[in-house]
This record gives sequence, structure tokens and C-alpha cells, in this order.
Amino acid sequence: MSATPAVIVAIDGPSGTGKSSTSKAVAARLGLSYLDTGAQYRAITWWMLNNGVDTADADAVAAAAGKPSIVSGTDPLSPAISADGADASGPIRTQEVTAAVSAVSAVPEVRERITGLQRTIAAEARGGIVVEGRDIGTTVLPDADLKVFLTASPEARAARRNGELKTADGTSVSDLAATQQALTARDRADSSRKTSPLKKADDAVEVDTTELTLEQVVECVVTLVEKAAAGKEGPAQDREKAAR
Repeated sequence: MSATPAVIVAIDGPSGTGKSSTSKAVAARLGLSYLDTGAQYRAITWWMLNNGVDTADADAVAAAAGKPSIVSGTDPLSPAISADGADASGPIRTQEVTAAVSAVSAVPEVRERITGLQRTIAAEARGGIVVEGRDIGTTVLPDADLKVFLTASPEARAARRNGELKTADGTSVSDLAATQQALTARDRADSSRKTSPLKKADDAVEVDTTELTLEQVVECVVTLVEKAAAGKEGPAQDREKAAR
């Protein structure tokens, strides 16, 4: 029996829908690589903030887009992200970065730079990969074997996001209303930007995670991935049988 072919899985959706937790769990369950594309945009934003780049100045951001070295780990059990060799996994989750990342990621030069990195990583993941973000199925990997778009109610998203965000001194954010307002603002910015806006791909499977546990969402996506892999494997098996 031939091995299951490598699959490229694109998981998109706004913040707080469970993209990261779901993507890491699915990749770990199926032995696939994992890429958090949002972490890449956060890492370059963090680098710019630390290097005196005015993140509200699109020209300044564009001029600096090619300067930092952004390196992403693809182990779903231990994902990593660095900027110019510095571990950015903690700092990129601060409110300061969150407030600036939409403006930075909307700059075409930044998107071109990061999209190139994402495509290279996906192409080099020989065993298959789960890539999560906001424009993976529509722009980065439009030929992905499976596209999933996660959604959730604004209240559920705010509650989840609130548990992830931390202030610069490491304390948790507790104002749910403020978090929900911030998410709404980011949705508006990400969905209306001219370059690679956040939107569901026409052929993506939409999964509403509002009333589902993480395990239920993971099981749902794992089933979808297995079906996609079987569909990719089928024609090859048919050719193999015909050649016998």
C-alpha cells in the first residue's frame, strides 16, 4: 500500500476563532509541519517597533521590510519565531505589537516579503504542512489541498483572545469589552486592506467554532484533512493498479 501523500492545509479566519490551537493540534495529530503566519507579521512588527521604525508611516515600514531576518520553526509541538536571531515568541503577543500589526501587515512590501517566506516554507515541507493565517487559501497557497475557514461569535472570540494577550510586563488583559472592540477594529482593517484582504476562499470549508470544544474542532479538521489526503491518493492508486 502506498504512503499517504503529503497534503498542504490552509486554515484561515479572524483572531480568536481557534486557528493556532486547532492548526497545531491537527499538525501534531497527523505528523505534519506547522506554520503560524500571523507570528511572522507580528515578529516583523516587533522588530520595527524595537528599531525605531514608525509603524504608522507606510513608507518607513516599506523601506524597512527587507531588513530583518524572520525565521519560523515548523514543529507543531514547539513552534518558534525569531527576528534577527532574537526569540520573539513572547514579545509578539503584547498589546503594543497587537495594536501595530494590522498597519504593518497592510503594507504591500511587507506582505510580499512575508508571503515569499511562507511559500518557501510550505514548498520545503516534504511531509505536508498546516499553514494558518488570514490569506493563506486566497493568496499565499491558493492551490492548497484543503482550505478551512474558522469563524466564531464576537463574544467567544474576545474571551479566547483575552486569555492570550499580555501587557509588556507580562500581566494578562482583563477588559473583555476592550478586547472585543480591538478585534472588531482589526477585522475591519484586515478585511478592507487593498493587498490580500482577510476573506474566505470560495472553495474553503467554513467551521463555526463558537459552540465547539477545541477537541471537537480538531476532530472535524482532521477528518477533512484525511478526506483530502484520500482524494489525492486515490488517482495515484488507480494508476498503480492499472499498471499491474
